[in-house]
Amino acid sequence: MTINCKGKLIDLTTPKVMGILNLTPDSFYDGGKYTNENDVFQQVAKMLNEGATFIDVGAYSSRPGAKHISEKEELARIIPIVKQLTTRYPNILISIDTFRSKVAKACIEIGAALINDISAGEMDSEMMPTVGKLNVPYIMMHMKGTPKDMQKSPTYNNVTQEVLYYFSEKLAIARSYGINDIIIDPGFGFGKNNAHNFQLLNELELFKNIDLPILVGVSRKSMIYKTLNSEAKNALNGTTTLNTISLYKGAHILRVHDVKEAIECVNLTQKLNL
Repeated sequence: MTINCKGKLIDLTTPKVMGILNLTPDSFYDGGKYTNENDVFQQVAKMLNEGATFIDVGAYSSRPGAKHISEKEELARIIPIVKQLTTRYPNILISIDTFRSKVAKACIEIGAALINDISAGEMDSEMMPTVGKLNVPYIMMHMKGTPKDMQKSPTYNNVTQEVLYYFSEKLAIARSYGINDIIIDPGFGFGKNNAHNFQLLNELELFKNIDLPILVGVSRKSMIYKTLNSEAKNALNGTTTLNTISLYKGAHILRVHDVKEAIECVNLTQKLNL
């Protein structure tokens, strides 16, 4: 199983790690940590040295109830950083975490490699046509509602079945726009309560039937720290546990704040010949 990033085939038979770089002041775990350039470059260097295949750069916080920012502000935050990262690290594979087609296009044109859309085109009808024209890999995530309202009593008859059906519909649309490389993300914590999150994780292997790469992003999320009566800053051990389970159940990409520990999960689970 491979995806084509800037002419390079990335083999996902061995799971890969995507390091998170939030350029936002209000993300749930690392908001405000990387708002000056020196801190950004130090963190990216650290994640690449620890083994990250992808760096996921986001400038719009999607945590529950996050403040809305304009497209202009999102571009102002993200464009200078992407430009400098692609200059400093010519081989870097940058994923752009955005639901806006204009942000996606601008970043790909200056060297980013793939698009990570939390709304799978729901929040911008031009996103899928744009990605198809850009001919880059597309991560489509399931989210019920928007970041502003997604955690206001989300309900499902069967969350796994509904998310699988959602992807079947979205994949048909994506294919119609010529998007070739697609990665699916069940969207842990996006319009789901703890019971929904753990059902999705428990049944993650069912998503292998779609026959596409699966991305899992549970890093330091509330499904971990609320279950453990803790805080995001103390959720690394829980993250490692759920990342290991995710790999066992078929995850191809782990999206994480802590790259070193995720790489260790990959290396150890690979010894089990899963």
